[in-house]
Amino acid sequence: MLSKYFSRRAIGLHVALVFWIALCASASYWQVGRALQGNSLSYMYSFEWPVFGIAGVLGWWAMLNLEKVTEDDEVERREYEDNMRAQAQAARIVSEEEDPQLAAYNDHLAKLTHVPKKRLWGH
Repeated sequence: MLSKYFSRRAIGLHVALVFWIALCASASYWQVGRALQGNSLSYMYSFEWPVFGIAGVLGWWAMLNLEKVTEDDEVERREYEDNMRAQAQAARIVSEEEDPQLAAYNDHLAKLTHVPKKRLWGH
């Protein structure tokens, strides 16, 4: 459990978070000073920078706590998709009344389901 907080990646995230919070706090302080000098737009920015800081904390938390997809999860997902495809194929009743264009389109969609999907970053 604690290893996720002390890994090389996690320590890099901690350092980035500290830097980000310091940057947001100093920018907010600077904008408050500008607002008090008469720049009315800086009032909005003085509230916006703390929101950016909070967004950084939420991103830090998400990056530490999101779990990678395991090979077992991938196998389970593939089995589920294959099962759903088989059920959909069994439910499809081709009759003589079916429009030829609709049948061709459905066949095209069926072929697309067998094309391998691109892997997303981190999964």
